[in-house]
Amino acid sequence: MTGSSDKTLRIWDAETGATVGNPLNGHTHRVESVAYSPDGRHIISGSHDMSIRIWDAETGAPVGRPLEGHTDWVWTVAYSPNGQHIISGSSDNTIRIWDAETGAAIGAPLEGHTASVRSIAYSPNGQHIISGSADKTIRIWEADTGAAVGYPLEGHTDEVSCVAYSPDGQHIISGSDDRTIRIWDADTGAGVGKPLEGHTDLVWSIAYSPNGQHIISGSSDKTIRIWDAETGTAIGTPLQGHTWDVYSVAYSTNGEHIISVSGDPTIRIWDAKTGAALGSPAAGHIAGVTSVVYSPNGRCVISGSFDMTIRIWDAETGAIVGKPLQGHAGSVWSVACSPNGQRIISGSGDKTIQIWDAEIGAAVMRPLVGHTGTISSVAYSPNGQHIISGSNDNTIRIWDAETGAAIGTPLEGHTAFVRSIAYSPNGQHIISGSGDKTIRTWDGETGAAIGYPLKGHTGEVSCVAYSPDGQHIISGSYGRTIRIWDADTGAGVGKPLEGHTDWTRSVVYSPSGQYIISASADRTIRVWDAKTGAVIGKPLMAHADDVTSIACSPDGKHIVSGSWDTTIHVWDLLPHPPIQPSFSGDRADADFCAQPDADGWVRDSKNGLLYWVSPDCRTGLHSPAVLTIPPTSHTRSITLDFDDFVFGTSWTQVFNSA
Repeated sequence: MTGSSDKTLRIWDAETGATVGNPLNGHTHRVESVAYSPDGRHIISGSHDMSIRIWDAETGAPVGRPLEGHTDWVWTVAYSPNGQHIISGSSDNTIRIWDAETGAAIGAPLEGHTASVRSIAYSPNGQHIISGSADKTIRIWEADTGAAVGYPLEGHTDEVSCVAYSPDGQHIISGSDDRTIRIWDADTGAGVGKPLEGHTDLVWSIAYSPNGQHIISGSSDKTIRIWDAETGTAIGTPLQGHTWDVYSVAYSTNGEHIISVSGDPTIRIWDAKTGAALGSPAAGHIAGVTSVVYSPNGRCVISGSFDMTIRIWDAETGAIVGKPLQGHAGSVWSVACSPNGQRIISGSGDKTIQIWDAEIGAAVMRPLVGHTGTISSVAYSPNGQHIISGSNDNTIRIWDAETGAAIGTPLEGHTAFVRSIAYSPNGQHIISGSGDKTIRTWDGETGAAIGYPLKGHTGEVSCVAYSPDGQHIISGSYGRTIRIWDADTGAGVGKPLEGHTDWTRSVVYSPSGQYIISASADRTIRVWDAKTGAVIGKPLMAHADDVTSIACSPDGKHIVSGSWDTTIHVWDLLPHPPIQPSFSGDRADADFCAQPDADGWVRDSKNGLLYWVSPDCRTGLHSPAVLTIPPTSHTRSITLDFDDFVFGTSWTQVFNSA
């Protein structure tokens, strides 16, 4: 089980590494800490939204209301050994105790720390609570009364980030930003031996093995270390494989495996005895996907995420290609690929644009700096010579793609955030959509504004795109509609496209120009007839959160979508057409759709029963998604092959005596 900066919790299959069910949604800010109840029936989570939530571990449904009382971020949560109480530590410098059954606060907050409470734990017998704080101390408390026990444990020279009890309750361990781990006598509070030294950066997480013989630690130096709990000596070499800070470590209940969670962002499982990595890391974005594009040859999908990384995926298999592209210090809000496929650009909340080598994943130059706000949209010119960027500083900038130098002055005119930008197919014009509810057109060469702003939306304009022939512009809005505009005159074309029940986050044309595809915060994707504005088929549904971005494959056969649920889906652009049976039968005139109904039946046009799909084969059939990235055992795609399908009395024609 993991909590993430994308505000969700996820449950994973410990054997296969596959996700189990949908993400647990409810928090409104990053999830900092998670824990199972002793009986495994419930999960608790603490968040920067200042609340604690209880979840049903089987269904993922929230249990009761959020536990509220802290006045700042909740950093850490834990269950009492008997499962009757929950404790939480917060940036408000306090610890709170809650009734696990009712969610009611028990007694007054435990006060004494002078800075954020970063970590808490119960003693194995449930009589004591320990807390580690940014004030560099560890405190011990009576679990029943909340009274402080003795004096604070002092010795660390920087913030205490993690604490834990030994399985027998005789010792306490603590990890710190001072890069050391310390062992303490739980009864006297005296330090035991010398600090455990070896990490070259701050220690994020520590844990005892179930038998108490070993200690493990995860660090910002990207390694996990194993220590002898008796002597404090390091055992073997550091466990290496992560490419970013290791934020959390734990032992399996039988002590045979170690699990680690990193900002790279992967979850890894290790053999506790040998230190060998087991299988492939559970890879994927650990926070919401903000932007997706296809490579020009259609072989790869590139994604940007709230987790500050860019990833490249094989468009056919969903397998990750290479390592994550890391370097941004803020969320990646937009990605684009150069026309020749050799470069990737990304715009970030850190106010910079990065240019990457698409083959090796390395930055090719220093970040492009100039914007004073989050960069929400980036794009290449059709000839690949220029880059444009739109920002929350209300401006658009043009850059030389080869040198990274800014070209001219910023394009100014919008009075609110620039949400989306795009080049016309011939590269002569730039369009921009803004929080000021307008679309503007600019000269691609000079940056001069062309004509008047396009007005009509009743909410912020969140996305814009050109038709492949450059004759039309489409725009999506917080007002839930999509509008089509004449690119030359700026006049609206037809009525707004309506159907989404929440704001439109992304719009694109198919390469042929026949279809418009839209993605929405209502978690659906819709396909529209570009000429008539009529919706085609039913909404595409599979994502468990806002669909933030969509792109069409260069061959026009597939759509790729990214979502706040951290996944990417690849879809067939259009639903399967009716299929005519290969052989004549009792109902030779019957067309039918190759998708079963809710009961598993494939029916003909007259609702007659043709074929039944067993329940174990239906997963993947009710959704037209053909691929989920990253692929898991719970997200598969099945297509029914009716090439030789025969029904009625003629079914014997498929019999082969050989």
